[in-house]
Amino acid sequence: MSSDFTFIWVAVGALFDPITIAYALAALGLALHFGFTGLLNFGQAGFMTIGGYAFAIGAVKLNVGFFPSLLMAIAGAVLFALLLGIPTLRLRADYLSIVTIGAAEIVRLSVRTPEARPLTGGSDGLNGTGASFFALNPIPDTFSINLGPIHYTNDMVWVRLVGWITVIVAALIIWLLVRSPWGRVIKGIREDEDAVRALGKNAFSYKMQVLIIGGVLAGIGVIFAIMPSSLQPDNYGTQTTFFIWAIMLLGGAATIFGPIVGSMIFWATIAITEGFVSLGVKTGVLPITPVQSGQIRYMLVGLALMLLVIFRPQGIFGKKAEARFNG
Repeated sequence: MSSDFTFIWVAVGALFDPITIAYALAALGLALHFGFTGLLNFGQAGFMTIGGYAFAIGAVKLNVGFFPSLLMAIAGAVLFALLLGIPTLRLRADYLSIVTIGAAEIVRLSVRTPEARPLTGGSDGLNGTGASFFALNPIPDTFSINLGPIHYTNDMVWVRLVGWITVIVAALIIWLLVRSPWGRVIKGIREDEDAVRALGKNAFSYKMQVLIIGGVLAGIGVIFAIMPSSLQPDNYGTQTTFFIWAIMLLGGAATIFGPIVGSMIFWATIAITEGFVSLGVKTGVLPITPVQSGQIRYMLVGLALMLLVIFRPQGIFGKKAEARFNG
């Protein structure tokens, strides 16, 4: 195969990439927020930022090891959910959306300030966050996998293996939760919160639980994205939240399997469109510069999402009745 079409192999690799794992977990948490409970959370990137920095500070600055750093990430996501939920979850849904999108930006801008550099690395972020995790790798150093032109070392295999096991376990837990009496209550909140209150249920408590669980999934997910590379604050701006929303809607908002498949399709599509656009620029078919090509790929992905919303608004695995409600 011509080297010009290496991007096809890159797209195959994107299906199981750590960034795909991170967004699958974040989208699964958002599906619990919005699809099953009706919470308008536009700050999922904030949970990723908090979880990522809590883990990175523990692993790099405090050097406490992988599992204590993981607990720090979970605790950070829980605290962030409490700070967001306590003043907003008793109010209308739009208040939560306003608070979450603003809070996520406050967190990102705070960790990248020069004053925070000794702890967070400022705008440069933090490197070496995965050292303690890769030290646990039982796979021999000589082990590797070749997928076309892509080469996976033992550490790359290890992070993907643990990451996708985490996705499967998280999906199973959410599946069990939404099928339980607890799940029926949160679905009732989505459909008619006043009726749930009339039955004597504490809707605020249930919504807080949902916000915490979904936020923790995002806080854990980002760990798999930063360990193989680094933690950069500008990677978790508002565009990250909208990517997560696109992924969730692509697979189906009120589904378990949808956000996972949606993340795989989204990042594979990004890789494919980037490859086609780059090839078009290289061959002169597209009269644009390489810098402009980066924006073209997102335009193409946006067009594909628009067509999906028009012709299948419930997503790939969603149901039309739920799509009508969520709309």
